[in-house]
Amino acid sequence: MRLLTSNLSAWLAVKPTRYLIAGAWNTAFGYAIGVLLYLLLIQDVGIVWVGILANVISITMSFVVYKLFVFQTKGNWLREYLRSYVVYGGSGALSIVLLWLLVGQLGFNIWIGQAAAILLVVLASYIGHARFTFKEGGNIWRRS
Repeated sequence: MRLLTSNLSAWLAVKPTRYLIAGAWNTAFGYAIGVLLYLLLIQDVGIVWVGILANVISITMSFVVYKLFVFQTKGNWLREYLRSYVVYGGSGALSIVLLWLLVGQLGFNIWIGQAAAILLVVLASYIGHARFTFKEGGNIWRRS
């Protein structure tokens, strides 16, 4: 049991591992909140407002999870929160451009193009959060 615990602790000490775990949680949460808000609000506000509200709630959840679980920074809540929107906006734009390039221009199958885009966007957003949102210098792949 001690070996399992020490291996798990070592695995969780690696920041990119925590980022992937957080990303899985954030994805599930974002999906669930989107569906829930749709079911609760669609008759009152329409799909655009449901989407906006779902995105704000999802980005806020992602920010808190990344701040506390992944990057573990102290202070700077408002500045880092606003910076996270820059990274999410850039990630969204990168995803659109990659799909346009891979599927629309190079003729990749949508399944392959989307998979490649996701991998590149996850990597780019990790670097964006590490270097910009949570402003880490040095080795962003280190243990912490």
